[in-house]
Amino acid sequence: MTAHTSEAPPGPSVPPERDADHLSREHFVVIALLLVSAFVVILNETTMGIALPAIMDELDITPAVGQWLTTAFMLTMAVVIPTTGWLLQRLGTRGAFVLAMSLFSTGTLLAALSPAFGLLVTARVVQATGTAIMMPLLMTTVMTLVPPRHRGRVMGNVSLVIAVAPALGPTMSGAVTTSLGWRAVFWVVLPIALTALVVGALMVRDVATRANNRLDPVSLVLSAFAFGGLVYGLTAFGEAAQHEMPVPPAVPVVVGVLALGAFVWRQLVLQRTDAALLDLRVFRAPGFTVGLSVMAVSMIAMFGMIIGLPLVLQEAMGLEPLASGLIMLPGGLLMGLLGPVVGNLYDKVGPRPLVIPGLAAVGVSMVLFATLTTSSPVWWVVLGHLVLSLGLALVFTPTFTSALGGLVPSLYSHGSAVISTLQQLAGAAGTALFVALLTVRSVALLDDGASAAEATAGGAELGFTVAAVVMIGAIAVATRLRRAPVVEGAAAH
Repeated sequence: MTAHTSEAPPGPSVPPERDADHLSREHFVVIALLLVSAFVVILNETTMGIALPAIMDELDITPAVGQWLTTAFMLTMAVVIPTTGWLLQRLGTRGAFVLAMSLFSTGTLLAALSPAFGLLVTARVVQATGTAIMMPLLMTTVMTLVPPRHRGRVMGNVSLVIAVAPALGPTMSGAVTTSLGWRAVFWVVLPIALTALVVGALMVRDVATRANNRLDPVSLVLSAFAFGGLVYGLTAFGEAAQHEMPVPPAVPVVVGVLALGAFVWRQLVLQRTDAALLDLRVFRAPGFTVGLSVMAVSMIAMFGMIIGLPLVLQEAMGLEPLASGLIMLPGGLLMGLLGPVVGNLYDKVGPRPLVIPGLAAVGVSMVLFATLTTSSPVWWVVLGHLVLSLGLALVFTPTFTSALGGLVPSLYSHGSAVISTLQQLAGAAGTALFVALLTVRSVALLDDGASAAEATAGGAELGFTVAAVVMIGAIAVATRLRRAPVVEGAAAH
């Protein structure tokens, strides 16, 4: 039985290949290639934190200046991702892939050769533009090609890319930077990116709905101010807790909120004629908003951990950056191994039996991290990270699949763009929240006579405790999760 679950612009009928019980070999190769490409571009996103000290030494820059390598990347992602719904429909699968990997490869080459900091930042912006296109492209292609009964298994591999690649980035960066220098981080990634580009240009074909909608320049400007302002403002809140900022963080946040309101109003008007830059009819689909909410809280917890745990390991426990990355490696591998397993379980039992225990496990891991002190054993950290990885593995695949599963095919690209935009906002919010809590608590402990290491551990305790409490609210929301119905026009059996 099928049902209309959201209004959507009309599009071409679904190709016959998508009605088959199994993926054709050609479609399997396309998805595998997109998975590898997405893994590489997202792995690159989290490499700069570990490599930054070496970059600062060679290019003679301060930490405040060096931080722009990460901030510029996040801002570019936040501005470009909302346009990808329109972009994928305009360029098609092959055109979007070639554009994404060409930009990413060009940015990677420029970064490896950069003689000055300004050019390195520019290279990171070019990289981020390609990265921003890749994840919505991957999710849209999976939803377009994979029949509903097998989506959980394939989305498990997508979760591997989204969750594991950021966790492995610091480990790879630490190992390469320590032995070969920071430029080698880019030289290692470049041949893989170029190979994917060449193979993809030869093998990828258009498989998704295409439309020749005109780009609305007003929406583009509003999107840049809305999402760029919010991401920058949230990131600045975390920095403002550590030192004075030239512009109060509230200013870009207020600008972002006002621009977001105008952007939403503009899209509601334009989607009446199927001309929206980001079609908001995705929120009418069953399960989309609930899945998105659970995903946002989980992303906040994950990115808070990504920024907070290395701080505890290095500043409080005195470990080297490479050792910190290696401690997080077993959890990343566990999450990768569990991705397809959880996907298969989703296909059988739906989201709630997986997501609710997963959120509980994330909460338990935050409690474990909150107990860390300057003398905690390394195995306790590894245990906490393994529990966290287990929980996130149980959460991501079901929420991605249930959120996108209720959409009609012509809205897949817009739904994927909304999810990817939310990831950037959640990442900025998680980082800002954790850094702010850690800093406030650390300053108070320093005033009371604690050492710097003890103050860092105490600040992290507050951040992880708040995260554990937030997960309780996420569990309440997750009780409303349902398996998305098969919608009319989607691949079905």
